[in-house]
Amino acid sequence: FIRPSVSPWGALVLLVNKKDGSIRLCVDYRQLNKVTIKNKYPLPRIDDLMDQLVGACVFSKIDLRSGYHQIRVKFEDIPKTAFRTHYGHYEYLVMPFGVTNAPGVFIDYMNRIFQQYLDRFVVVFTDDILVYSKTREEHTENLRIVMQTLKDKQLYAKFSRCEFWLNSVSFFGTCDL
Repeated sequence: FIRPSVSPWGALVLLVNKKDGSIRLCVDYRQLNKVTIKNKYPLPRIDDLMDQLVGACVFSKIDLRSGYHQIRVKFEDIPKTAFRTHYGHYEYLVMPFGVTNAPGVFIDYMNRIFQQYLDRFVVVFTDDILVYSKTREEHTENLRIVMQTLKDKQLYAKFSRCEFWLNSVSFFGTCDL
């Protein structure tokens, strides 16, 4: 999802240790973000999302694997994602973490994909999807629909971080349902 670059842009890079011991490449996009027109896409209010869940008894959480990296950058914007390391000059072909509009672009994309299911049995919060249902039978069908939608859009979950068929769930960071 990166390629060599000859772009005049070139952000600095930091390597950061992750909780699991692996290393994350962090690109410092502060200079790009300063000249980017901000997309003011509103995040949903947690209390509004919680209201949708009244009466639900069965839950599944789906965590998308490196969510932003599953969205392609527009061709004309690829050079703006360039970064420099001591190994060379590269640019992203997918949406990198750290650019100012990434959260809004991602949540808008997810909301468009699941629009017909929002307020019925799906809650999207950044790269997390909550499927909720009143019965186990209903949940089987709801999960099938969500999984098929992800497959159709070629979006991939990180199954080690997904949880299925729960009677209660922690979502939105710290809220227990």
